[in-house]
Amino acid sequence: MSNITTQTLTSLVHNIKNKELSSEEVTKAFIDRSEKSKELNSYISEDFSNAIDKAKRFDQNPNFDLKLPGIPMAVKDLFCTENVRTTAGSKILENFVPTYESTVTQNIWNEGAILLGKLNCDEFAMGSSNETSYYGNVQNPIDKGLVPGGSSGGSSAAVSGQLTPITIGTDTGGSIRQPASFTGTVGLKPTYGSCSRYGIVAFASSLDQAGPMAQNVKDCALLQEVISTYDKKDSTSIDFKRNQYSKELNKDIKGKK
Repeated sequence: MSNITTQTLTSLVHNIKNKELSSEEVTKAFIDRSEKSKELNSYISEDFSNAIDKAKRFDQNPNFDLKLPGIPMAVKDLFCTENVRTTAGSKILENFVPTYESTVTQNIWNEGAILLGKLNCDEFAMGSSNETSYYGNVQNPIDKGLVPGGSSGGSSAAVSGQLTPITIGTDTGGSIRQPASFTGTVGLKPTYGSCSRYGIVAFASSLDQAGPMAQNVKDCALLQEVISTYDKKDSTSIDFKRNQYSKELNKDIKGKK
């Protein structure tokens, strides 16, 4: 078995379903990696103890029909997470603990994933280098002299630095795509309205969209399947048939623009 934190999401799901790895083993591996990578400053809030408890509970009663069975992951600190601090990278929200869950993160937990913590970002997503966060700069794992991009810089650095196998960011004018490019990872801004904005701290509501960030295209596609749902709580959510994106990556694109 190769080093756990270097494995793709697809591999981790396969190995957990085949009982070659437990959720607890995977969760502890990413926590250990995160503890040893504090210099990246990717995290604003950690929820490691709860993550291990949830992983143990999953292993005791596993459900291998889920798309993210026992997979640990951290998310951008712009998504409201019930009973877990959500700061949006700001001082004014440093003590804000939501009593509700964003639709996108709820979709993720419904498919078996486990929250590791909340990732650093430019304050209220206003920035492109992750240098405007109240909680300090995020370091690019490629080189300590480089910025990781923004505003989802903590997210891109966490995936690139193998602190989380996948994550989610938000993109207004490039805040997923640009940091993914800066860190050698894959990020997608989905079609506006395909992912609910409910429970996301807004920058520009008419442009903001949640999206997946991962090591590769297939992992990105699988996470997009999970987070993209119609939501009556978001007036801009579009009701359309969602596809199994991860299984449609090899279709012919001849003639398309």
